[in-house]
Amino acid sequence: MQQQDLGRIEVSNQVIASIAGHAANGCYGVVAMAARGLRDGIAERLQRENLHRGVEVRVLEDGIDIGLFVVVEYGVRITEVAHSLQDAVRYEVEKALAIKVLNVNVSVQGIHLEARS
Repeated sequence: MQQQDLGRIEVSNQVIASIAGHAANGCYGVVAMAARGLRDGIAERLQRENLHRGVEVRVLEDGIDIGLFVVVEYGVRITEVAHSLQDAVRYEVEKALAIKVLNVNVSVQGIHLEARS
């Protein structure tokens, strides 16, 4: 990804996805990362060690495109959660890699309704 005098530095898409997934999972309103696509209309919630599966990464010549697949808490303003996700993921990925993030696209795969006792 980056050429230096001493050699080439490459970061795998899975590492980029893990950085983005951990940043997204810590955002307000996000209950879980979701696997891409729905199975019978139901989003598969991913465990912490598989957060990268809820992220799609495309490395382009001038930067990175990131797609996030999330489950959000019922009652939150989805657009605000999505904007917060975009900002947090862009910041964390750019800070870790020093590479420009061109787009962060958010796909809300489901809504989590807290069970009431």
